[in-house]
Amino acid sequence: MKVTTTRLLAALLVGGSIAQVAAQPYPVKPVRMVVPYAAGGGVDIVGRFIAKALSDRLGVQFVVDNRAGGGTIIGTEIVARAAPDGYTLLIANTALTASPALHARLPFDPVQSFTAVVQISSSYHVLVVHPSLPVQSVKELIAIAKAKPGQLNYASAGVGSAIHLAMEIFQREAGVRFVHIPYKGAAPAVTDVLGGQVPIMFASTSTSVDLIRAGRFRALGVGSAKRSPLFPEVPTLAETGIPGFDMNSWVGMVAPAGSRGDIVARLNGETNAILKTPEAQRFFEKTGPVVAGGTAEQLGALIKKEVSLWRKILGAPK
Repeated sequence: MKVTTTRLLAALLVGGSIAQVAAQPYPVKPVRMVVPYAAGGGVDIVGRFIAKALSDRLGVQFVVDNRAGGGTIIGTEIVARAAPDGYTLLIANTALTASPALHARLPFDPVQSFTAVVQISSSYHVLVVHPSLPVQSVKELIAIAKAKPGQLNYASAGVGSAIHLAMEIFQREAGVRFVHIPYKGAAPAVTDVLGGQVPIMFASTSTSVDLIRAGRFRALGVGSAKRSPLFPEVPTLAETGIPGFDMNSWVGMVAPAGSRGDIVARLNGETNAILKTPEAQRFFEKTGPVVAGGTAEQLGALIKKEVSLWRKILGAPK
């Protein structure tokens, strides 16, 4: 079979351009890190810490872009539709995996639309109430909820957020029903609970620890298997009569599907290195989440597992 000079030259040019693209350094310009919540919440706080650390290590700006709304769908869709060039990333959390169980139609698929990069942390949440609510324990909260069905509101960071999911599980196990008031992030939810407009919420440790210590939130129970070292006097929910309650959520980094393997490897390696630094250890010890790290494949497996898990827990989307 004859190969013309023109075809051979074209093939060499195409092959050369592909190799050139693959050999391009990364990063060479600012990187956008989308957080699908309002600023100030637990996911945002973790995302900003990692963004600053990556900026310092790699010499380009990793810029946090808060795109709240739609139960994280707005910000998540932006990344799903972005070019897979490593310059648009998503700081994702448990909401990504719960979304198919909560929404009949999504503009993305949690597994197929993204390339997993690295899990950053895992965390637990605290059931808190405004001090004006006349309850001192989980048992008293359950009692007042049963006495006033449908009259108590609770705040969340939005539909599908980890603190929304924690409350859904709590209500099911406790046999009570509150009225859900979703916000565009944890920070505005915390603000309204602080003001007494909404009396109840599950809060992340990073947004609640100082408020609990100051007496501005009353902590009733911790949603983990063990008591928190941040406030060891607060019992676990299992200790308060909700057997087996142990809900961890995670924060991680994902990129658009089809992202280059060398870019994913670079981001994974740099983030893992950051998580091992004394600065990171101090940051997470102070705010409550547990350092995670690990391979991109491990986060990918977690996402697949949780999509199936939340469908079993929450059932079909309504």
